[in-house]
Amino acid sequence: MEETLDKILRKYSPGKKDALIPLLQEIQRETGHLSDGSIAEVSRHMNIPLNKIYGVATFYDQFRFGTKGRYHIQLCRGTTCHVYRSSVLLKDAERILQVKAGQTTRDGKFSLEIVNCLGACANAPVMMVNGKAYGDMTREKMGKVLMKVIEIAK
Repeated sequence: MEETLDKILRKYSPGKKDALIPLLQEIQRETGHLSDGSIAEVSRHMNIPLNKIYGVATFYDQFRFGTKGRYHIQLCRGTTCHVYRSSVLLKDAERILQVKAGQTTRDGKFSLEIVNCLGACANAPVMMVNGKAYGDMTREKMGKVLMKVIEIAK
């Protein structure tokens, strides 16, 4: 991973602050997430304080600080999904998967992520599993989808 990070950093001029987001995006694309070590290296290379980099990375939903599970579940919490009670679905998903939002199970099989919008408001509430969208979710429908995913993961 260190070699990958060095290769990426060489593409970006030190101190060029407007390159920070593309740099972080490329690191995440290549390594799967932003580790504390990679952020420290970006800080050193770009001469940007750590707190500024964390500020940018935590502001945007696209950045992850942990690895995704083999089955990455995303639950929309945008305005329309919120109105359609996606908060209840979130609690159920956490209970079924035995993981909190933003985390990955210890065995690396499942990760649960809250996203601000999946762009499918007409089908709210919406959940995605490894990029496949499931709309008009109810507690029952979500439970069935998650149980099927758990069965496949065995």
